[in-house]
Amino acid sequence: MRVYVPLTLSGLAAAHRAGEVGPGPLTAYAVTPALREWYVSDDIEELEYAALNRAAAASLRLIAGNPDEPRRRTVVAVDVPDGAAVADPDHSPDGASLGEVRIEAAVALAKAAAVHVDADDAEKDVAAAAAALGAADLGDDDAQFTVDGAEDHELLWFGVQEIPNLIG
Repeated sequence: MRVYVPLTLSGLAAAHRAGEVGPGPLTAYAVTPALREWYVSDDIEELEYAALNRAAAASLRLIAGNPDEPRRRTVVAVDVPDGAAVADPDHSPDGASLGEVRIEAAVALAKAAAVHVDADDAEKDVAAAAAALGAADLGDDDAQFTVDGAEDHELLWFGVQEIPNLIG
């Protein structure tokens, strides 16, 4: 099963040093029944893209919580055995938790299929979105517009062997 683990660039650097994403439990995003129902598509690529975007939103929250963090959303796509990623059936299916799964143990970085990171030119919009996130959560439409501005940037795809260049 492909899961998308939200990180920050410093989190990616730590995972690279440790050789694993963790420690567990990890929150990740995947194609879950709730995500399928919400997205209303049978196209697995579209569904995986939706899960990736959910992870990018979670990465933005990690960035917002750390003012020293580089303002580039970061997601690691990892393949885990079926059953290793479990959706919480008791979790209310609110917008923020769609596609959310839990992985109990750390995942070897060698299992990563790719890394997705914002381009440098997204930093200004990601910084603004991180600053506006709290107000957006409280229902401020202008702040939500700013948060949505970060989502207009597509995350770039990088091979795992490119991680040293990303974390510089």
